[in-house]
Amino acid sequence: MHQNLDTLEDLNLNVDTYIISKDTVEEQKILYDEIKRVFGESLPILADPELKVIDKMGMKNGDIAYRGYGMLDSDGNVIFQTKNDHWGEQFDQTLNEIEEEYQNFMSE
Repeated sequence: MHQNLDTLEDLNLNVDTYIISKDTVEEQKILYDEIKRVFGESLPILADPELKVIDKMGMKNGDIAYRGYGMLDSDGNVIFQTKNDHWGEQFDQTLNEIEEEYQNFMSE
């Protein structure tokens, strides 16, 4: 498994990367700090307390969000989403799927 978030940048995708969370600011700070501790850096966290973006992405699970990842185009349309509690533990697989979905989108 890659232990560095720079790997996302190494994919050379023209994308911005964020964490979207319903969590409170205090909870987001804990998450940010833990990601930074494990990976040496973290990602910006966007607050979605009403789960609007999370719902649009098909990641809403009642009043919480599924864990996973996905991609929106510049118009806010969902390109893909994957529900996966273990995406971080399976980081190489996660990166492969992101790259494949991005390349499929770009070739359309």
